[in-house]
Amino acid sequence: MHTDKDVCHTRSEWVKSPGTFCVLVGVTGSVAALKLPILVSELLRLPGVDVRVVTTVHAGHFYNPEEVSVKIYSDKDEWEMWSQRSDPVLHIELRRWADLLVIAPLDANTLGKISCGICDNLLTCVVRAWDTSRPLLFCPAMNTAMWQHPITAQQVQRLKEFGYVEIPCIAKKLVCGDIGKGAMAEVSTIINVIKQCLQQTSESSPPT
Repeated sequence: MHTDKDVCHTRSEWVKSPGTFCVLVGVTGSVAALKLPILVSELLRLPGVDVRVVTTVHAGHFYNPEEVSVKIYSDKDEWEMWSQRSDPVLHIELRRWADLLVIAPLDANTLGKISCGICDNLLTCVVRAWDTSRPLLFCPAMNTAMWQHPITAQQVQRLKEFGYVEIPCIAKKLVCGDIGKGAMAEVSTIINVIKQCLQQTSESSPPT
């Protein structure tokens, strides 16, 4: 059971510094998840940006958490944080904290879940609770044959209808050896789109 001290410590995690732009990175079970350490490092180079990560269980097979220099949250944290009514709910706290959510990579499985409104893990719960007035970027990544399946285009279109922004996948030789479209966008491309969101936010913010 949590002590009062534990709860206070947990709530202090969500205090945002004035002028900070908070980016939440969702990572799912695609081989492209191995780029997570690079993506986080590049995000931290942006002025005034704070970063946290939400990972699915299967994404953890592809990166070393010791190489990621920010807090990583998983399904385990969701359930360990909550034991009584006064405790914070992690997916809601993350939703409140983040100014932008980028899912990189978004694998075929999680794409299907989000398009149908399924929320059976921490990341999909954050997405289901997301404030659609804030940017949600998604970076599809899957095998070419999976990308070419007719349902994929339908599911991507559904996410766009929700107001989410696609950072399109690219064609290259995949880890499996196939050559074709389905690889996650380059990290530099993802960073550039986030920079545009930062600029738009800065321009729309009222002067102090």
